[in-house]
Amino acid sequence: MTKQTWTAAVSAALFVVLAALIALIPVPYVTWAPGSTADLLGQVGEQPAISISGAKTFPTNGELRMTTVSVTAPGVTLSLPEVLFSYWLPAREVLPKEAVYQPGKDASEISEVESQRMSDSQADAVVAGLRQSGVEVTSWPQVVEVFNSGASAGILEPGDLIKAVDGTATHSLQEVNDILSGHHVGDAVLFTVLRNDLVLKQTVTTRATANNPDKPIVGILLDVGYSYAPTVDFAVDPAVGGSSAGLMFALAISDKLVSADITAGRVIAGTGTVDSEGNVGAIGGVQEKIAAALKDHATVFVLPKANCSDAGTTDASIRLVPVETLAEATDSLTKLADPAVAGSVVGC
Repeated sequence: MTKQTWTAAVSAALFVVLAALIALIPVPYVTWAPGSTADLLGQVGEQPAISISGAKTFPTNGELRMTTVSVTAPGVTLSLPEVLFSYWLPAREVLPKEAVYQPGKDASEISEVESQRMSDSQADAVVAGLRQSGVEVTSWPQVVEVFNSGASAGILEPGDLIKAVDGTATHSLQEVNDILSGHHVGDAVLFTVLRNDLVLKQTVTTRATANNPDKPIVGILLDVGYSYAPTVDFAVDPAVGGSSAGLMFALAISDKLVSADITAGRVIAGTGTVDSEGNVGAIGGVQEKIAAALKDHATVFVLPKANCSDAGTTDASIRLVPVETLAEATDSLTKLADPAVAGSVVGC
């Protein structure tokens, strides 16, 4: 074997070894791809995707599809060839892993956070959808946490809606804090709370804080909560997490509760967060979700106005409807069903 042949053979072998190493070494990236969609006006197995009791509902005629993104699981690693292949495929994104998953959390912790975000999204969507439909919703201060070593432990519970303190009605967090600030350490405070549809009176004796012995506290964390007559249940796949289906949840709830036909026989898909006031917020993975909607024959796609610049070039068979509020989404979908005014609906 000549020196040149030997050198070429060694170089080729080294190239093969290095290529194999590159192919096997994991890289800190994840991919987003079009996921599945689910008709929120349809069935999940034998159950309605969304069921409402305690209020009059109306028949629906069409589909309202929540859209999802298929993302690399937090415990899965990708090789460089896999990342490069995904990068060049249509309706795919490659993102740094830390941009999608919070560093330092394991797969179970991430799943728990995403499940909580979904639960919170559904709660806000219920309030927004009920309000949009004209159903009365009352806001109250709500206990969201009871500190284990605090004065309220075993007396108040997370989820309690505080209707009054010391006999004075409370409709805001500030009103509760104002009444508590008028007490002294060791005082008994009478809370009137709504818990599981029962009104209870619970007495808590204030304690001092470690840093301020003169400041009375009761050991709870408050946020805004709501009471309303209907009961809304979801049968969405528990493996789906996050908050980006909020807008579609609220639209489906509203469509069931009003006589007007929002869907008008169409397949409508969409995405976007929604808060309890009906404000729509931006999300990620818009192009992937539009691709998923097209796969399931949607002709209209509702999205946050803030995401219009992320939509890119879309198929002419689907109409993009950017919105900033739930009310705007309902109005736009109603107009699109009427050829006489459909042209007035602004797209991306």
